[in-house]
Amino acid sequence: MERKMNPPKTWVFRDYVKCSGCKLCEVVCSIKHEGRIWPEASRVRVFMLTPGVEVPHLCTQCSNYPCVAKCPTKALRVDENTGAVLVDNETCIACGLCITACPGNVPHLHPNRKHIVICDLCGGDPECAKICEKARFCALIKSTRTASVDFDLYSKNPEEITPNLAINLYGEKGEELV
Repeated sequence: MERKMNPPKTWVFRDYVKCSGCKLCEVVCSIKHEGRIWPEASRVRVFMLTPGVEVPHLCTQCSNYPCVAKCPTKALRVDENTGAVLVDNETCIACGLCITACPGNVPHLHPNRKHIVICDLCGGDPECAKICEKARFCALIKSTRTASVDFDLYSKNPEEITPNLAINLYGEKGEELV
């Protein structure tokens, strides 16, 4: 009997120190999903809670997908090829339970439609990582999920990431910024 091998799952690696805050990732994501530049509807968002400390924020595809489990209408599902969380916009009632279930509070409400917005990894070819690599910032890099990485460690909100990132970037002065 031949054993079926699952294709390797895509993942977007984040190197927060390299993020310039240019927001090209937001631009290309909104063009891909909304057909126009609309950062508020982007599936990746860049937060600057402290001047000079930018945090690209997108789904990490947690190992147990708490957002999917919490959805009362089953509007969220995991794409078996990419591992991305997909949203059925027609079924989603925008109740927000997936947002509170997510350790990083990544899903967010679409700015003018009644559904959640979350990274779908662009079908396995994430535009955010492509533009970031093309611009040579390399804060977001297309990668492959491996068993040796605990992806849940990246499931943090910008408020959790910013203090350590500020210290990493500015040393002791970073403590004064946050």
